[in-house]
Amino acid sequence: MRRLPLLALLAYGLTFGALFALNGELLVLAIPLVLLAGAGLLFGPEPLDVQAERRLDRERAGEGTPIHVTLTVTNNGGRLEDVLVEDAPPTGVPVLEGHTSLLTTLGAGESAVLEYTVQPGRGSFAFGEVRVTAEDRGGLFRRRTSLQPAGASELVMLPDVLRVRRIDIRPRQTRIFAGTIPARVGGPGVEFFGVRGYEPADSPRHINWRASACHPGTLYTNEFQQERIADVGLILDARERVNVERGGASLFEYGVRATAALAESFLHDGNRVGLLLYGHLLDYTSPGYSRLQRERILRALARARPGESQVFDNLRYLPTRFFPPKSQIVLVSPLTSDDPDFLIYLRARGYELLVISPNPVTFEQRLLPATPQVEMAARLARVERALLFRRLHRAGVRLVDWDVDEPFERVVATQLARQPAFTRPMGYLR
Repeated sequence: MRRLPLLALLAYGLTFGALFALNGELLVLAIPLVLLAGAGLLFGPEPLDVQAERRLDRERAGEGTPIHVTLTVTNNGGRLEDVLVEDAPPTGVPVLEGHTSLLTTLGAGESAVLEYTVQPGRGSFAFGEVRVTAEDRGGLFRRRTSLQPAGASELVMLPDVLRVRRIDIRPRQTRIFAGTIPARVGGPGVEFFGVRGYEPADSPRHINWRASACHPGTLYTNEFQQERIADVGLILDARERVNVERGGASLFEYGVRATAALAESFLHDGNRVGLLLYGHLLDYTSPGYSRLQRERILRALARARPGESQVFDNLRYLPTRFFPPKSQIVLVSPLTSDDPDFLIYLRARGYELLVISPNPVTFEQRLLPATPQVEMAARLARVERALLFRRLHRAGVRLVDWDVDEPFERVVATQLARQPAFTRPMGYLR
């Protein structure tokens, strides 16, 4: 109950009791209460005229980085005796140091500074409004206001980006600009592609003297494979049904980091990269190049969350119109038993498909007690997953079964990295 109504009730009760009982002592007891209420009315807080500014030492950082927050509240009105300033950090973000509230006194034109440090994980976080509450000394009268401070109000924590080796992809169609992906077309390049008849415009340095010696009167020249850039579509499976979450660990977080590493690698090679988050909603980042596209993709991954949707419960509703025909698609997904049909359909449509599949069986098995029942269930799940992989492999889908306990950069180096030219067999163009 508020103090002022209680005080008024006591004063009125004592006054009417004194008049009814004709007892002056009761009336004397009511006088201090009336004086206290009058002092509160006379010296109570004036209407609040305050402004606030919030500053972050950085508004964009990698996940887990401590962020120092400074909130400055300035009183533009009269003197305020007891002022409670309360900031609203993002929900669920731990506060490492300092406090998010401050009780102080503010004279006219004075400022109060509130400082604290938070350590958010991956995500996009919004700070709430600042609440300022002023009271008189007796706590009878209170004025409260909420205001949106100037300065930063949103904090973006980007996922960690692993540096991986160049990934070997061979899309059926490339763009016209020079890059690092073999284009299956002869022309200027560094890798041997075949042998053809010599033409006057060819450089003498490229003459194949061994082939020419076998055909007197005819010269042959070496032809090299052109290297170009390509369209790469990244798809991160954000369906709740494929995510495994135990003891604070989430398989989805490994998928986010792998997608960030893939985007970094493909963009570094000059490719045109887009991103689709497929889960409870479709979050699409249109294809682009350079650092600006890298920032767009990392911000999309920062806000990625697994979720359920009756519409996007199955991969068959994945919109292929987002990806150019014959381009490279890279899917990061643990996969389910009903996913292969659509992936085989993508292969039939002419897309080159690479699937990075974090293994949910080994991930969950390590988090469960080692019992015979768990071991039997894990064996059955591994057999089912092996059959699924065999079916996709026969359809020409390139697969990587990733045990997330193994660093992703090592997986790329052993299974996805492009082999040096001198280790690949040479052949002739027929």
